[in-house]
Amino acid sequence: MRIFISIASYCDPLLGFTVERAIRSAAAPAHLHFGVVDQSLAGTPHMVSLGAGARLSQVRMDAADARGPCWARALAMTLYDGEEWYLQLDSHMDFEAGWDERLVAQATALGAPHRPLAISTYPEAFRFEDGQPVHAPSLGGVLTQVVQAGCGFAPEHPVLTFVACPVAHATPVRAFHVGAGCLFAPGRITQAVPYDPWLYFHGEEQALALRLYTHGWDLFHMPGLPVRHLYNDAVSGAPPRPLHWDEEHEAARDVSWWTLEQRSRARLAALVAGEDLGIYGLGKVRSIADFAAFSGIDYAARTLAPAAFTPRAA
Repeated sequence: MRIFISIASYCDPLLGFTVERAIRSAAAPAHLHFGVVDQSLAGTPHMVSLGAGARLSQVRMDAADARGPCWARALAMTLYDGEEWYLQLDSHMDFEAGWDERLVAQATALGAPHRPLAISTYPEAFRFEDGQPVHAPSLGGVLTQVVQAGCGFAPEHPVLTFVACPVAHATPVRAFHVGAGCLFAPGRITQAVPYDPWLYFHGEEQALALRLYTHGWDLFHMPGLPVRHLYNDAVSGAPPRPLHWDEEHEAARDVSWWTLEQRSRARLAALVAGEDLGIYGLGKVRSIADFAAFSGIDYAARTLAPAAFTPRAA
């Protein structure tokens, strides 16, 4: 039950907390292999070794050399070393007891690893109170993902906004979107659908969901997801977490975040148009028209059907 855990961290004071909590909460910490891309300011302490038999592989670089979340996730994926399972996380997460066994059990019940599938969503929140992590009361059921109400395609790019929507289900729900900060799948996802380093951030999840679907991978939201996310808001209780596009960080770079974002939008437009992007392109198992019928998101016509805004019943 070896699990490779991909974490791309940008100047995040909670990176060490996330790794430590994952190890402490796991049923089998010695089976965990962390692949970390640590993009930090000069002088920031780095992780050296892990306890409980967990393994650490990492790439460390100055934050000025970072080129965005997708580039870092693609780099982290190269640290994969043949583990049976792959878990992609943000660097500010917390975990429920036995999270590793629970994710594997749910994926196995759905037919993995033989069946190509991914379990993902935007996780429920946690925050800090008096320096201690506190999980927000669970919404129950399944957190699905849908297009945000009122959202539509802009004339100049295909990026959409998605939100989490709880539904009262005790069993997994088929999905048409993923959360890049929490995605669990068989380890062969690293070879079948490698991360595209030429994307930046916005549209990242759309591209990944569409590529997985057209390559024949089934997407699911699961009930009781045992992973929590710290959202960067006024009630998080956490120390400040800088973002790649913050102005003070931009001053140290030759290439602006907006240049990377514009390139990324063009990349997403090329993907949904079916252009040949090599190993980062669409699959041939299902078509983009199949995805439109399944999700309500029609990239060819630039239209959104009611299904795109509605949680699935099952």
